[in-house]
Amino acid sequence: MAFGAIVDASIEFVAYRRLRNAPRLAVLITAVGMSFIVQNISLVFFDVNFRSIPPLVSEGNVFTVGGVSLGWQTLFVVAFTIPVLIILTWLVQSTRQGKAMRATAQDPEASAMMGINVNRTISFTFLLAGGLAGIGAVLFLTQFNIRYDTGFEIGLIAFTAAVLGGIGNLSGAVLGAIIIGMVQAFNEGPFLWAPGSDWTRSIVFGILIAILVFRPEGLLGERTPEGG
Repeated sequence: MAFGAIVDASIEFVAYRRLRNAPRLAVLITAVGMSFIVQNISLVFFDVNFRSIPPLVSEGNVFTVGGVSLGWQTLFVVAFTIPVLIILTWLVQSTRQGKAMRATAQDPEASAMMGINVNRTISFTFLLAGGLAGIGAVLFLTQFNIRYDTGFEIGLIAFTAAVLGGIGNLSGAVLGAIIIGMVQAFNEGPFLWAPGSDWTRSIVFGILIAILVFRPEGLLGERTPEGG
């Protein structure tokens, strides 16, 4: 968490802070560029091979339902995710810092006029995001192997989950992630009618396009009118 927070806050300071008033396309291109820079730095240190970590908890199964075994590792991920979500929701919705984050996201100039330190608020947001990315990486490693470019694909899927659930809605993002996970599990499962793993990315990003076209506010998001 500490490493992810430091890296993310450093990227914000070096790359994004100077683009506060730049067009959104410039920020988007910078984000893609920074992603490739981080990937290639990781490639230098960790090469192209997949890496894993020793089990954090027992690898035994807890119980089996309908032929599906649920292990301690899976329960560990769920048990860790729920309190993190609760704490994050409390932080964003109920604390002074969280209110500053939401105000800055809506209107940075008005927030600054009301006395909010916009730069510090954005830096804190990146710091928090980096720490959460560290948590997510460890939880992902308890289930799967990882290599230098795994985060890029996972990031796209996470963005799809956030759009599916509703941008800015934390519970919606979790719901979107569960739905995408279930779609992937069914698609790559033992069913004869399933297209197979080669089609997983196409299906996931097809869902993203459909949501953006037919319900851009997401499943749990609220449609907000654009200001005139």
